Amino acid sequence: MDMSAMKLTVGPVLFNWPADRWRDFYARLADEAPVDRVVLGETVCSKRAPFYEACVAPAAERLARAGKEVVLSSLALVTLPRERAALADLVANQDHAVEINDIAALRYMEAGRAFSVGPLVNVYNESTLDFLARKGATAVCLPPELPFASVAPIAAFARGRGVCAEIWAYGRTPLAISGRCYHARVHKLSKDSCQFVCEQDLDGLDVRTLDDMDFLAINGVQTMSWNYACLIGDIEALALADVDALRLSPHSGDFVAVTEIFRRRLNGEISAAAGFERLRALQPDVEFSDGFLAGPTGATPLGGVPA
Repeated sequence: MDMSAMKLTVGPVLFNWPADRWRDFYARLADEAPVDRVVLGETVCSKRAPFYEACVAPAAERLARAGKEVVLSSLALVTLPRERAALADLVANQDHAVEINDIAALRYMEAGRAFSVGPLVNVYNESTLDFLARKGATAVCLPPELPFASVAPIAAFARGRGVCAEIWAYGRTPLAISGRCYHARVHKLSKDSCQFVCEQDLDGLDVRTLDDMDFLAINGVQTMSWNYACLIGDIEALALADVDALRLSPHSGDFVAVTEIFRRRLNGEISAAAGFERLRALQPDVEFSDGFLAGPTGATPLGGVPA
């Protein structure tokens, strides 16, 4: 596959951004970002959704007018009756496609209705992908912790089944979702009275070890990598392995510039090295890694998929 044919997807905002910032982010994305597909909606914590849910429909409409494919994201961990009701309402929405991040969504899905699968569903092998494809999945974002040796055969199988295989290509990697809220605990609060303290950290709260080493990041009930995944040096190998799309996860800063760098790389207008240098200039304090895909550990610095 020619890498210029690969699509760019913007995943949902995983962090607790103020409604004004959230709305402005998607307005600029619609007007300026050279991306093909945008996923939006609350994925991490259902308590955040009321703050901006009135903004979702206008954002989706503006994105669609700009020629972007719009997909609505489901919650990643559905446990409460109100969350099950919200999931049923989301799946019942016929205006836009739905991306499921909890397998419970299949209970509410009409037989034969097409849907996407998010990176928080454990699609670790061809059998799981085949099961989801038979249920109606037309696109799957593979879990970001998969190594290239697993990505390649799953993507090839997806191509044969007519399913778009997508991979997490930029941003802090989601590692786990819990019923407990780490952000609240840090501030000596309970989950039920968290006061939405996660809004203080636009890209998550850095976690360090007792030896003061950078380790992880927390985002409400979600654990994330401290470093940012960045697969800009792995695109040729991914294209050859039948990966159809790259997912870029929103962060603060000039995210539109991030999408432009990836688009120029896909178009062959800049080299991988030049793309990386531009990304590093945008966020000089960020450490980038492609270790899950290409290295022995997730935190391994950029090295690229071995030839």
